Amino acid sequence: MAAPKGLINVMDYQAAAKRALPRMLYDFVAGGALDEQTAFRNRSGFGDWWLRGRSFRSSSDVSLRRDLLGGTLSFPLMLAPTGASGLLWPFGEVEAARAAAAKGIVMQVSAGSLQSMEEIAAASDGDKWLQLFLYRDRGLTLEFLERARLAGYRAICVTTDAPVHGRRDRDSRNGFSIDRKLTPGTLVDVAWHYRWWLRMARTPRFAMKNFAGRSTGNMVDMAAYISSVLDPDVTWDDFSWLRDHWSGPVIVKGILDPQDALEAIGRGADAVQVSNHGGRQLDGTLASIDALPAVAEAVGGRVPVLLDGGVSRGTDIVKAVALGADACVIGRAHLWGLAVAGARGVEAVLDILEQEMRNAMTIGGWKSLSELDRASVMRLPPSSL
Repeated sequence: MAAPKGLINVMDYQAAAKRALPRMLYDFVAGGALDEQTAFRNRSGFGDWWLRGRSFRSSSDVSLRRDLLGGTLSFPLMLAPTGASGLLWPFGEVEAARAAAAKGIVMQVSAGSLQSMEEIAAASDGDKWLQLFLYRDRGLTLEFLERARLAGYRAICVTTDAPVHGRRDRDSRNGFSIDRKLTPGTLVDVAWHYRWWLRMARTPRFAMKNFAGRSTGNMVDMAAYISSVLDPDVTWDDFSWLRDHWSGPVIVKGILDPQDALEAIGRGADAVQVSNHGGRQLDGTLASIDALPAVAEAVGGRVPVLLDGGVSRGTDIVKAVALGADACVIGRAHLWGLAVAGARGVEAVLDILEQEMRNAMTIGGWKSLSELDRASVMRLPPSSL
């Protein structure tokens, strides 16, 4: 689909989203933990890798399709689980689900979405995986598994790197609260972004519907409840317990260490996702692209390897695939599109990334994803740049 006028790459969408959103909401999406070193490195780390194209091997018929865990991606990209994305655009999770289905890719649905998992599942016939945490109340975890099964989710994506919420200075400074109530500190900010306010004011009161009935309808109280049920004391035995209660594919999200990847496989994981939660949890931890090569080497093709963190160009996807990823997963990139134009904006961002990837593979002489390998990229030390 055609992108809104003047927006030709993901960074353009980010700039447009910054203009469209109140500052506290933009910072909630853009920000990372503490000094945001990991969030920055997630993006900049791709710049250390350089593509080594081949001569006289270009093709007008490049294939980007990827078979993955019993499904097929039109190109090797997915939408990450992004909590409360319905704050950016009315019914934002539903809008994103429709865009993902239109592009033929998977949506990983956040347990912390404003719409319920059932509403998001019903929004499109696209392939969806549900993000899941191991909650203190294992009964709640089992309830989510059963609801996911009944709603038609094909896989479960277990997040391992958020036993507690990371410390995000931007949110603390802004007094960010997941609510629509105006305070003196936010009134001027919202006034400057009145179009967002008018658009959102016509939607039902915000609620994290997956947790309906377990706290009051107030968003602040619900967010506090969700924080209270996260379990910081989980072990690999707890993962094995979950594996025993789900018959479909299980993906372990939050892998940075090769030994953890091997443990996940040994415990029955069907895929691993190299991730640091977008740099929003532990600052100073490895960037995803820096952790990928060692994880992919340890996995050795036994299960698919996914990567999220910093992907904002089609060439980033090419590099990640060459380094051993079967597919990439985007969070902030699709949220910028959502904030600008709802489903239309998400689909436009996906179009951009697909077109950039196809262009790079045509020029570089790779006719299919299987032709991308470590020989396709070279890492140059910073001193040589």
